[in-house]
Amino acid sequence: MKVGGAAGRRDSGRARPPCRRNAMEFRVGGSRARRYNSPMQPKNLQALADRVVRAAEAALATQQYVSPIDVLVGVGWLDPGAEKRWRLGQIDCLERAVQANLSRISAAMKLFRSWAAGEGLNPSETRYVARTPQRSTLRFSRSGAPGIERAYRTHWVSPALSEKKRERLAEKASAEPELVAILPLKDWACHKCGGGGDFLMMEKAGPVCLSCAGLADLVFVPAGDALLTRRVKAKSARRAVVVRFSKARGRYERQGLLAEPQAVESARCEVEERRGE
Repeated sequence: MKVGGAAGRRDSGRARPPCRRNAMEFRVGGSRARRYNSPMQPKNLQALADRVVRAAEAALATQQYVSPIDVLVGVGWLDPGAEKRWRLGQIDCLERAVQANLSRISAAMKLFRSWAAGEGLNPSETRYVARTPQRSTLRFSRSGAPGIERAYRTHWVSPALSEKKRERLAEKASAEPELVAILPLKDWACHKCGGGGDFLMMEKAGPVCLSCAGLADLVFVPAGDALLTRRVKAKSARRAVVVRFSKARGRYERQGLLAEPQAVESARCEVEERRGE
């Protein structure tokens, strides 16, 4: 008597190869790649591969490297405004801001890595640090799995660049981002102490005053003097870009810098001496 189903297959005593009924071959850029057990239909997977490649090629042509974030923005799944909020620590992980389910995100990232490897791009792991006083490491995935986080942090660099240029590019990409302080347009209250002030910084829990952010000693340097600004930035270990929202333009615009008092004084003396010569 024949026994059907899973029990019958186990009783046969023979090991069977993995099921590959969903195996499909598709094109990624100018090369072929194979992906097994995809929940997506071949036609849809090929369409996604084409979108991923177009986004990756555009970013690579512009900046000589391409990152997973470039691809997510390029295919229209990640709004640049949401990415900015994530970098400011207002969104706990990037995947929550991506307008696609985890299955499609995973498929797109696999396609991207397949294309990058096929093009001979060089992988370069990059630091992602929040634009907050705490400088915490940004999280990409909902799971926080080390392998997934590493894949998101990896930039793929053009092999046409010299080793020295690749090193400079990696150093620039891993540099800690500047802090941002906001000149508020209306009254506000610090979520930690209930106080206020001329400047605020944004945290996930809400606005915070400079005292609670540990930056109360910084002084304001208005925009308008490019030479002074450059000197202050070079001398001040702690600083923040000051912005104000323009209702007319619908965006934040730079108003100046917050910097350490001694750095500002030193920079002003140097600028005055130079201009007095």
